Amino acid sequence: MLFDISNVDYSYPDGTPALRKISLSIEPGDRLAILGANGSGKSTLLRLLSGLLFPVSGTIAFRGKEVSESALDRPDFSQEFRQSVGFIFQNADAQLFNATVFEEIAFGPQQLGLAEADVRLRVWDVMTFLGIQHLADRPPFRLSGGEKRKVAIASVLSMNPDVIMFDEPFLGLDPRSQSWLIRTLGQLQEAGKTTIIATHTLETVPRIADKAVVLFEDRSTFAIGKVTTLLSDLDLLSQANLIEAIDAEVHS
Repeated sequence: MLFDISNVDYSYPDGTPALRKISLSIEPGDRLAILGANGSGKSTLLRLLSGLLFPVSGTIAFRGKEVSESALDRPDFSQEFRQSVGFIFQNADAQLFNATVFEEIAFGPQQLGLAEADVRLRVWDVMTFLGIQHLADRPPFRLSGGEKRKVAIASVLSMNPDVIMFDEPFLGLDPRSQSWLIRTLGQLQEAGKTTIIATHTLETVPRIADKAVVLFEDRSTFAIGKVTTLLSDLDLLSQANLIEAIDAEVHS
């Protein structure tokens, strides 16, 4: 088992509950979607899985080892976990901070202590894979929104993680960019990567996931199952306030 989430609760600093009694298992190679309306806790669950937040109660284990603040203070586990699990933020600006695109993509491999020649090889391999070689010398802050998203993805892929998490990756993308991202996800999945994608863009879900978790707005109930089963359950989608999202997208 890759992730084992058991009875996880999380509350915001002011005490407001964000997630309650979440239990979930994730296997290597899973194509998992986390579905829910805005405010249902999708991003919070991703951050818990990626070790950016920690449960108030319950446990999260990665390959049989608990993910906790104390565990991530240990260099051996921290390096293993951070190299294995990549997180791509909803807002690309939150993770782009270097002077050029090349330096941005090189940052992660450099932190792993790779030789400079190996770093350069990884950077060019990833840029070629994503088709962004022409951006190598550009400052990230001068890129378009879609270009920033590609560079953010590249900066994670250069670490060669086993697990890649995406927070609302389709938000703000035009149809061409959405199609590009779906193809890219498919290539990563065919390569054996585990992908965990938080989204409420439901029409894309059958193309990017086999299994889904549906979070409800009360943060205390959820459903797990095959994508085809969950998306055909109109009562479930209505309870999760996702039907209106579908209608809005179809008629927009």
